[in-house]
Amino acid sequence: MTHRAAMPHRRWYGLIISVALLGVLSVIGVIGTRAAIDRIDVAFPTSTPWGPECSVTVGDEQVPLEREQAQRAATAAVADHQGEDSPVEAPDTSDIPDGAMQVLQDGPEDDAGPSMTCRSTKNPELEVEEDLEPSGLTPRAQNLKEGIEEVFAEPSLGGYEPGGYDTGHGEGSAHYDGRAIDAFFRPVNEDNRREGWQMAHWLIAYAPDYEIDVIIFDDKIWSTYAPSMGWRHYEADPDNEILRHLDHVHVDVQPGGERSDDA
Repeated sequence: MTHRAAMPHRRWYGLIISVALLGVLSVIGVIGTRAAIDRIDVAFPTSTPWGPECSVTVGDEQVPLEREQAQRAATAAVADHQGEDSPVEAPDTSDIPDGAMQVLQDGPEDDAGPSMTCRSTKNPELEVEEDLEPSGLTPRAQNLKEGIEEVFAEPSLGGYEPGGYDTGHGEGSAHYDGRAIDAFFRPVNEDNRREGWQMAHWLIAYAPDYEIDVIIFDDKIWSTYAPSMGWRHYEADPDNEILRHLDHVHVDVQPGGERSDDA
C-alpha cells in the first residue's frame, strides 16, 4: 500500500520536471529568435511585442515610452528645433527622461540616425480609397499632409500632383495610388539628416493616428509588416541618393483592403 501512496508524488515530480524543461526550451527559443533577428541586420532601436509601444535608444539603453509620451516627445523635439518659426508650441515633457529628449532633439552623438521606434499594425477596418483629392492624394494621405503642415514650418513636400502620377516611380509604388508623400531635406548633409530623422520620429510616433504604413529615410525602413523589428536597413542602389532616400523622407498610408508591398 505504501508504494501506491507515493505515486501521486511521482506524478507531481514529473510535472515539475516537464514545466522546467518547457522553461528551458522557451529560453532557448527566445535566444534563437533574437539571433535570427540579429542576422537580418536590424537597425536599432527595436520594440518588443509587449509593454510600452515605443522606445528611444540612449547609448546602450532602451528607454520605453507610452505612445502618448512618444508623440509629445517627438513634437517637442521638432518645435524646439524650429524655434520661433514653429507653428506649434512644444508640449510638456517633464515626465520623459532627459536623455531620451536630448537624443530626439540632437540625434545620437556619433552620427545622425534612428533614435525612436514604435510598433504599429495595420487597421483591418480600412476601406480602399479610390477617389483622389484635388492634390492627387487619397483622403488618408491628404489628412497626413495637413498634419505635417500643422507641425512643421514650411515643409518641402512632393511625390504627388493633381490627377496622380503614372510614371517616375518604382514599380508598385504607393505614389501611383496617391498614398505617398515625400518630405525633402536637401542637400544631403549632417544637419539635414538630423532634421529628416526628427520628422521620421514624429511620423512613427503618430503612425496609428494617420494610418501610416511605411516610412523610408536614410537607408532605413519601418513598416507595419514588421513593427517590432523597428528600423531595418533599406536596400537600394548604393550610388543613387534618391533611391536610398537620403534626401527625402518617404511616407505612405495604408491602402485598406488587401495587403500591399513596402513602397
